[in-house]
Amino acid sequence: MQPSVVRYAGFLVAAEGAAALIMAVVLLIRGLGGADQHIVSGYGTALWFLFIGAGVVAGGWALITGRRWGRGVAVPTNLLLLPVAWYVFSSHHEVYGILVALLALIALGMLFSPPAVQWYAARR
Repeated sequence: MQPSVVRYAGFLVAAEGAAALIMAVVLLIRGLGGADQHIVSGYGTALWFLFIGAGVVAGGWALITGRRWGRGVAVPTNLLLLPVAWYVFSSHHEVYGILVALLALIALGMLFSPPAVQWYAARR
């Protein structure tokens, strides 16, 4: 049985994946609504967010249900969210940048906490 901190990290990671899926839907609706597709393909970006979001949701679900492979999805996802947070912060959206950074750091803190590392390193 995984520690509760791993389960909580799984819920956070699944929420991050759900946010990506919501972004995919928003981009698809924008594309269908006639948004300009000449510079950036809204459909292609929506497809990218769909694939990434589905994978991150799966990783979060794996952590929630006690599967160790979910950590292999959750750690790189949250490490990659740190430069995203910096980009958002430096784009004059300081509050959103700080929130993204805090969420990523909280998830990483939970995933690298001593109980989580012991659970991950333990043999069945």
